[in-house]
Amino acid sequence: MSKFFILAMVVPVAVLALTSSIDAASPGIAFKSVTVDLPFGDRMFPGGASADAINNNCLACHSVGMVLRQPSMSRKSWTAIVDKMRNAYKAPVADADVASIVDYLVHTKGTEHE
Repeated sequence: MSKFFILAMVVPVAVLALTSSIDAASPGIAFKSVTVDLPFGDRMFPGGASADAINNNCLACHSVGMVLRQPSMSRKSWTAIVDKMRNAYKAPVADADVASIVDYLVHTKGTEHE
């Protein structure tokens, strides 16, 4: 047996032995429930019906302030970002909403030379 194989077998067993000997009821260890109040953003994207798609899809992960503080970008760039959210991060944005979201972003944060 190689040294690597022996080490790979011994280390996990040693860690398991150490952690299993620590019991929640051991003296000096106390678990306590805590409550954390996270900030709640009730702000919606302005624009009424033209903001419905972005409000319904993007606010689950992004605040209005975070989105509106992004640099102005071209339609191509905004489309790439929305596609990245859908494909890389698996944002559940329907195909039918993509154009409305991109249109909103271009209208509010688009570059001047569109």
